[in-house]
Amino acid sequence: MNWVSRKIHLYNVTMGLYMLDWWERYLFNILILVLLWFICYNGSRFASQIYNGHPMSKFMLGGNSGIVGGVPS
Repeated sequence: MNWVSRKIHLYNVTMGLYMLDWWERYLFNILILVLLWFICYNGSRFASQIYNGHPMSKFMLGGNSGIVGGVPS
């Protein structure tokens, strides 16, 4: 049994998938993949919004960072 087969077996035993039919196992895995996709997609959107709203990113991109005429506004 190679490393990948052991990890798949551990996943099936840990999640209790070994006792399901093949179509139930596929359905469960599809639901898990869709959930992970939503988490990663929305997490990356949130991270980009946080990064774009951070003052240092505006400073690095050449923005004025709230300083007008050498005096902080």
